Amino acid sequence: MATEQASERRASHMRGVTVTAVSTLAGVAAALVSAAVLGTAATDTLALAIVGGAVFAQLPLLRVLGIDVEDFSTKDHLYVLFMTFSLWFVTWTILLTNGVTF
Repeated sequence: MATEQASERRASHMRGVTVTAVSTLAGVAAALVSAAVLGTAATDTLALAIVGGAVFAQLPLLRVLGIDVEDFSTKDHLYVLFMTFSLWFVTWTILLTNGVTF
């Protein structure tokens, strides 16, 4: 019984780590794409489409990684959206502030 409980906790922990890692890396990737496509045009709304695409692209990737996204609640979807947007915003702000172009 104790090993069952330990394996459930480990699986739950790994699910959380995987979702967080994919969300944050997708946010950073979206920022790099935004910088490459838009350069220093911070007012272009195409950047929001890029981050939106990064959010939606995560669902099939999470399925491939073995995460059952059908069990995601609204809270889980909002978490993925928030983490992706936050990392995109911070990374793209750093790139814009430093004038980085690709």
